[in-house]
Amino acid sequence: MKNVLVIGGGARESALALKFHQSPQVDHVYVAPGNPAMTILGVEPVGIKEDQVPELIKFSQDHQINLTFVGPEVPLAAGIVDAFQEAHLPIFGVTKKLAQLESSKTFAKNFMHRHHLPTAASKTVHSELEAHAEATLMGLPVVLKKDGLAAGKGVIIAQDAAALDDAIDRLYEGHPDATVLLEQYLDGEEASVMALFNGQNRVILPLSQDHKRRFAADRGPNTGGMGAISPLPQFTTDQVQAAQALVDATLAGMQEDGLDGQGVMYIGLIFTADGPKILEYNMRFGDPETQVLLPQIENDFYQLVTDLLNGQQPDLKLNGQAYACFVAVNPDYPGSELKQVPVIVPKDWPIGTWLPAGVNQTENGWVSSSGRIFSVVEAASTLSEAVMKAKKAMESIQGVLDYRTDIGFHAVKS
Repeated sequence: MKNVLVIGGGARESALALKFHQSPQVDHVYVAPGNPAMTILGVEPVGIKEDQVPELIKFSQDHQINLTFVGPEVPLAAGIVDAFQEAHLPIFGVTKKLAQLESSKTFAKNFMHRHHLPTAASKTVHSELEAHAEATLMGLPVVLKKDGLAAGKGVIIAQDAAALDDAIDRLYEGHPDATVLLEQYLDGEEASVMALFNGQNRVILPLSQDHKRRFAADRGPNTGGMGAISPLPQFTTDQVQAAQALVDATLAGMQEDGLDGQGVMYIGLIFTADGPKILEYNMRFGDPETQVLLPQIENDFYQLVTDLLNGQQPDLKLNGQAYACFVAVNPDYPGSELKQVPVIVPKDWPIGTWLPAGVNQTENGWVSSSGRIFSVVEAASTLSEAVMKAKKAMESIQGVLDYRTDIGFHAVKS
């Protein structure tokens, strides 16, 4: 029997740990750091932080870990995969060099231009004065992205001159020489395509759609994600195939640049009148998209990942179900001051219905420890039914937790 270590502590890692735990080959799943509520999934949080790489390596050696899977972007960008590979430990994730497609907006944009991949026109600036000048030339609305990792919250869309001035002031406050990417605003519906890959071998998962804005009807600030749906019935077979073709074109570009490796690729897309265009690359699974993608996979997930690591091409099998994920959040999220709130969920929910993220154990029960507290995932034969089931589940939760009531509204018309 095999032992698996999942790096991370959110609902994405809960979904990954549960998927590995369901493999008949896997005996024990550890999550580092995890969170105490993950024990309900039959997995073990170990409390070692994502950046404590020597400790994680020692843990892997001491516990005879057969596979480590990295969830979040920060340890990938810091080189955790490189360190594990140097220690001759099996790990699935991108190297520090390849993680630049996510960790540097300008690196990714130059990659797209070099390989003629469809994306928005852009300009990189390095001062407040240059930002104002180039934004004026580009015209409104304009998209601003600070270079570097932003936990899913780094995109600002300035619709008018006042919003543009405010955005530039915020981006350069305390950082007068910050690198900022200005992009042409694109109109269309967004979606994501994710793939597990090793070299040219890849497993492309169904399209998914995140809901970044805090409030219903896509209002309010960007968040780490308020919910997700998959697959997406509003897109045609041709559109899905065009999205998948961008995965293969990206893999070809990576090999041409000597960036080929293994891990997860996430392409954020927008379907414009001229076809799909790439908004961004993430080099790991998205959260909350993972929560609606992994349950669709019928394969033994441990076998699928190890086949890729061993240079084999797996045959993906899907269950044909539709999934909806609603994220329960602190009422003050995404504010910086979050009061601790009780987490009370129905005791009769099946395992996997709720996936813990920011949850701690106290003598009085579960309490919140972050802005996004847990995900609720439901499945059905149609997306509309899955959305209704997930919404009904959220309505049964006691306490002050908040959530978006309109997850899936782009695809499911009322």
